[in-house]
Amino acid sequence: MTMTTLTTPTTLPGLDAPKPVPLTETKTLTMGKAINEGLRQAMLDDPKVVLLGEDIGALGGVFRVTSDLLAQFGARRVIDTPLAESAIIGTAVGLAYRGYRPVCEIQFDGFIFPGFDQIVSQVAKFHYRTQGAVRMPITIRVPFGGGIGAAEHHSESPEAYFTHTSGLRVIAVSNAQDAYSLIRQAIASDDPVLYFEPKRRYHVKGEVVPELGAPMEQAVIVTPGTDITLLTYGALVSTAKDAALAAFDEGISIEVIDLRSLSPVDYAVVEASVRKTGRVVVTHEAAQSGGLGGEIIATITERCFSYLEAAPVRVTGFDVPYPPAKLESHYLPDLDRILDGVDRVMGRR
Repeated sequence: MTMTTLTTPTTLPGLDAPKPVPLTETKTLTMGKAINEGLRQAMLDDPKVVLLGEDIGALGGVFRVTSDLLAQFGARRVIDTPLAESAIIGTAVGLAYRGYRPVCEIQFDGFIFPGFDQIVSQVAKFHYRTQGAVRMPITIRVPFGGGIGAAEHHSESPEAYFTHTSGLRVIAVSNAQDAYSLIRQAIASDDPVLYFEPKRRYHVKGEVVPELGAPMEQAVIVTPGTDITLLTYGALVSTAKDAALAAFDEGISIEVIDLRSLSPVDYAVVEASVRKTGRVVVTHEAAQSGGLGGEIIATITERCFSYLEAAPVRVTGFDVPYPPAKLESHYLPDLDRILDGVDRVMGRR
């Protein structure tokens, strides 16, 4: 019987490239570049961190989030995969089983479903199934949401499928600092993490410091207020801040909370705000039925019923398939729709 021996190439991309340099001082970065810096730091911190995904190597990913990492770390750690999400996740499961910390990139949100079975049946359950003997420190990066004029299957918001699945952590970032800090925290976590990146925010700049900041499971108050609690995440955090500014001109004080962690939700911060304001608006791009907003409102109602001055309001995408690019502005929650929700919860409509 003939045995085939796998040989290692004598040269790999990156052998002559400058060594990767960590972020050591405050910089102004786009959100995409901040994720890139976070990935670089995680790979410097732990040689067991490997990246897998379609076109993430030489191309640097569709959104160039992984640019230069192949040159700096080589093809053993930045792996271009076939166009097969099921194989990407399945390979990550095997790597995690052997002690690696794989980071998978799903090229677009709507492409995650071929890997859905691996995520909910294997990644989410391995730790429980083995009674704690095996961990799955897998990070799955998912560019999500609309607003970029993309084709079908490129603008989905599938986060509720995964927040419904026990065993997964689910986070969504909204700015450059969180993009850097939370990708590092996600990779360092021994739990599997779905890391949602709002693709229409990739090119928005912000200051980034090397420190990790608040834990990824902690919600953050981005605009203090006293009249309404406005809960959101991802790309809509910016829109919610605009709504708070517009409402302030009309004498309404809105407290905007960036949830950041979608599973688990930081209900300590949420409840404290609701008990102060007595009114709640939740907004997200995903469709309303079965969406995360309904679960959040149900929990708030159970825990804060006696503090509520009005029925909570949801401002979401519609219960239809994501529309063609020319119509997406009508589908996505915008400033006017959020302010309409504010009027409803204030009893002005």
